[in-house]
Amino acid sequence: MRYLLYAAAVLCVQALFAMCSPLQQVFDRDGVNFSVHVENQTRVHDAMSRRQHRVYQLYSRTSGKHLQVLGRKISARGEDGDRYAQLVVEADSFGSQVRIRGKETNYYLCMNRRGKLVGKKASNRSPDCVFVEKVLENNYTALMSARYAGWYVGFTKRGRPRRGPHTLPNQQDVHFMKRFPPGKQPDPQPFRFTTNTSAPGPGISHSIAGYKPTKTDLGLDY
Repeated sequence: MRYLLYAAAVLCVQALFAMCSPLQQVFDRDGVNFSVHVENQTRVHDAMSRRQHRVYQLYSRTSGKHLQVLGRKISARGEDGDRYAQLVVEADSFGSQVRIRGKETNYYLCMNRRGKLVGKKASNRSPDCVFVEKVLENNYTALMSARYAGWYVGFTKRGRPRRGPHTLPNQQDVHFMKRFPPGKQPDPQPFRFTTNTSAPGPGISHSIAGYKPTKTDLGLDY
């Protein structure tokens, strides 16, 4: 009896290996690596998904002011609530890549091949205008150029832009804090269910939104 059980177990293991072997051979032959695929998807431009827009300010740790998109000119001298400091941030990929546009001027924040920060028109889809958001250990945010890895958006104490090649992620010059414009804080009200106006399904006599529990439902009928 034991021999029969042992033989059956061996046959099951052999069958399992036989089923998995062709699949493994396909992966080995085609070089399938899903981790690489996911990494690549977070780096490429996403033209399929609906864009998500957020509006906030970027407070510069060095200048003590806010990043401004003044048309072609970029600075970090904006006061809290300044119209040129209100930025529209657009998600550009499945990962943390974003495009940053001045709400007032409609120009994008970009970094050219020399590492200089410039503004470009909204119709421009240059990869120079794509940045990678990085949340640092000190809770500040850094913006690295997606095209020129290792080059960051940075400013001097006077709010003047720093060239990308002269920046490092541990420099205070590249540290920013996201702030909502005055009067634009998120709604503190809790989420509410909306009334279900569709016809109730079979066996349902009321909508979830209008339902009031009875004592029986609450286990209080005693």
